Amino acid sequence: MSQDIISDTLNQIMNAKRARKSSVIVKRHSNLLLGVLEIAKSRGYIESYKVDGRNLEINFKLNECKAIKPRFTVQVKEIDKYVRRYLPARNFGMIIVSTSSGLVSHEEASEKKIGGSLIAYFY
Repeated sequence: MSQDIISDTLNQIMNAKRARKSSVIVKRHSNLLLGVLEIAKSRGYIESYKVDGRNLEINFKLNECKAIKPRFTVQVKEIDKYVRRYLPARNFGMIIVSTSSGLVSHEEASEKKIGGSLIAYFY
């Protein structure tokens, strides 16, 4: 395990998906990870997640999710370039951006005209 909790968790989700499971239990979590999962849940990529002490149980239904490494810092006009790089098609999937006003999807960041650091993508 590395020090990047988001990357580790998203890798565990993808490994569980490849093993044809629909849920995974993660031993470590952070507030940033919970924020990422909340945005993914609002878009329907994560069915539910539950924090039970130190364990985090995640139920998912998605095609793919990965952390973006290195965490590119982008301006508003550059977001579209990374959407083309990481997502398979327009209007399919989302990139989570950490901005000065919190975690948002790439669409919300474009609407608010704020840039930030790319965290992860889901589709």
